[in-house]
Amino acid sequence: MSAKFMDRFIDSIEWVAAIFVGVVAADIFISVLLRYLFSYTIPDSYDFGQQLLGILIFWGIAATSYRGTHITVDLIWANVGPAYQRAIDIFATLVLLFVVLVQTYTLFDKVVSTRDANLLTFDLRLPVWPFFALAWIGDVAAVLLIVVRTYRLIFHPELIKRDPMVKPVE
Repeated sequence: MSAKFMDRFIDSIEWVAAIFVGVVAADIFISVLLRYLFSYTIPDSYDFGQQLLGILIFWGIAATSYRGTHITVDLIWANVGPAYQRAIDIFATLVLLFVVLVQTYTLFDKVVSTRDANLLTFDLRLPVWPFFALAWIGDVAAVLLIVVRTYRLIFHPELIKRDPMVKPVE
């Protein structure tokens, strides 16, 4: 696969995560507006909000995992040379890959068990498992992006964009 294709794939996953941020914000804003101005509650708005927030979290993991923009403690990393920084990045990314792989496996089990249990929303009686499935797809996207990040860290570190706020050690 070409680097350009992978960059478009990465950008599209980040856009999906951004869209879910907008959907969650719109859901909360509209629900609050209707509740306080018109004393009207959207059926299942609480359930939808919960499910959408869960989806957002897993797609957010996908978006931040590739860029390495999640919360980190770089006490050692900031004080070693570029070769050790790269080794630390590779090790940390492999640990992240393992954790997210296990999470993806367990979340898939949750999707299946939720579908089998026929869990429904309170008001509209809609099945909940499709929301779980969307979150799981976000987790799968995170695994794919972490694999791409790992590959690039090992074989093409020049393709990894660095945070401009982090100064490399000279």
